[in-house]
Amino acid sequence: MKKLINSPESVVSDALAGLAAAHPGLTVDVERRIVRRAAHASTAGKVALVSGGGSGHEPLHAGFVGPGMLDAACAGEVFTSPVPDQMLAAAQAVDAGAGVLFLVKNYTGDVLNFQMAAELLEDEGIESRSVLINDDVAVEDSLYTAGRRGTGATLFAEKIAGALAERGADLAAVAGVAERVNATSRSFGIALGPCTTPAAGQPSFQLGEDEIEVGIGIHGEPGRRRAPMAPAAELAGLAVEAVCADLDFTGDAIALVNGMGASPLLELYVVYNEVQAALKSRGVSIVRNLVGNYVTSLDMPGFSVTLCRADADLVDLWDAPVNTPALRWGA
Repeated sequence: MKKLINSPESVVSDALAGLAAAHPGLTVDVERRIVRRAAHASTAGKVALVSGGGSGHEPLHAGFVGPGMLDAACAGEVFTSPVPDQMLAAAQAVDAGAGVLFLVKNYTGDVLNFQMAAELLEDEGIESRSVLINDDVAVEDSLYTAGRRGTGATLFAEKIAGALAERGADLAAVAGVAERVNATSRSFGIALGPCTTPAAGQPSFQLGEDEIEVGIGIHGEPGRRRAPMAPAAELAGLAVEAVCADLDFTGDAIALVNGMGASPLLELYVVYNEVQAALKSRGVSIVRNLVGNYVTSLDMPGFSVTLCRADADLVDLWDAPVNTPALRWGA
């Protein structure tokens, strides 16, 4: 294993220290592994958005903390949920009097720990809501979940709900738009190879030289099947078929072609071109898009496709200003 780390034991803390050094607009508690906006006092009366999960999926979640998206994020060990005390402390730190929305990817540890944190928060007299993200159509249950996994739609929910919160909407409305985004989004991923966790020091699974995993999870969980390697057009078509078979996207959509960590932008743009062509033939028009590494799986080569049905309201919220380490546009 060759990785740019000091030690497997310190990799998460070292990365958070680097995040703090690179982005002084964030407040980073390296010991408790909580990232939040530095200037949170200016958001009095705003619904606070809190998310988090295991490390190794960067820039998700800490990379999306800032105006227009999250107020705070909690980082667990690599591919391991943060603990309730972290989530509670993060929520308490960013509560601005309008309640807290937890955005939770559907993995068993995350679900249980965020649920416990919400109960503890209620004991403190702070109102909260939780929205479960379960957009991955690859498998119904996995090694990490009961039900569908949460993947790329997490970014969509954080951006769109974050924009609505920034406009002063109440907790019910902000939670409602996050639920709507999740309900109208679908994702599917394909891995060309495994990832290597620092603690394990070896690949998380094995593929033959000409094999790929169709429907991979972001922790390296198995997908629907193993298949032979194929040209980008065929692989993009598989992903588009999977998401469109599960939900009718005819009309306008927001699209994410996401790298899993080790595939270069050169290849991701090839995939995006094939995705948009495949969608166009199905009557789907991409009105907004992202191409790049946003919801990763360490050093895994491969990609995922996420679509969200878009109307004028969701596009308006998508276009609203955002200023985070990993996503930035507008004023």
